[in-house]
Amino acid sequence: MDSVVLITGAAGGVGKAFAAECASRGWDLLLTDLCEPPLAALAEGMRRLHGVQACVLPCDLTDAASRDAFWAEVQRLGLRVHFLVNAAGVEFEGPFEERAVDEIRTLLRLNVEAAVEMTRRALDRRDPARTLHVINVSSLAGFYPMPVKALYAASKRFLIDFSRALRQELRARNARVMALCPSGMPTNAHTTRRLLAQGLIGQVSMLNAGLVAAKAVDQVMAGKDVYVPGVFNRFLRLLGGLLPPGVVTAFIWKRWMKARQRSE
Repeated sequence: MDSVVLITGAAGGVGKAFAAECASRGWDLLLTDLCEPPLAALAEGMRRLHGVQACVLPCDLTDAASRDAFWAEVQRLGLRVHFLVNAAGVEFEGPFEERAVDEIRTLLRLNVEAAVEMTRRALDRRDPARTLHVINVSSLAGFYPMPVKALYAASKRFLIDFSRALRQELRARNARVMALCPSGMPTNAHTTRRLLAQGLIGQVSMLNAGLVAAKAVDQVMAGKDVYVPGVFNRFLRLLGGLLPPGVVTAFIWKRWMKARQRSE
């Protein structure tokens, strides 16, 4: 085991989906998240189901010292990276003034800072014999200024622009970078309730995490720069790009208010 797929946020629903997809293709895994027990269970499952090797290295990606220790261990183990999935992320919904300073710091450190640093470090530890593929898990929210998700949407917009620019920089270096921009995925009970509270649009735009992961891997290997899964979601992206930003933000605000009333 020397060339691996590194998946951050591997204990979450999206991370698990990518782990299963990559393992099904016969690729060895390096899984990281905050806590070890769910990672260990996932790794064991991938070994049994697909016969791959899976290494578990817990890391607090919001902490620079923890990231340093993670990469020092990667180097000690002699691991090389040929595929990186930056799936780790956090979302806080609600008015910005209700967000605690610690929540703001956590979101920025995980959604932006960690994704950037893990990508940079992966370049240093890339497998020179293989094409390096990088998927940054952004969101459909990254295409719009979103009231009540102002910071989250902005962080996901950063990942879209970062991925596009980096893709161009690395094209001549046998590396491909893509931003994955899904809508909501019912990966747990809490997320499912929130999506259902959004009414018809929330239900129609829901995506299966496994199908998203499979298609995303295909798309980045084909050289795609940005991938929005789902026909309806691609329509929403197109429609949102045609409307003035003020109209979009007003519409999102009204939808959120109605969804909050239904959920309460």
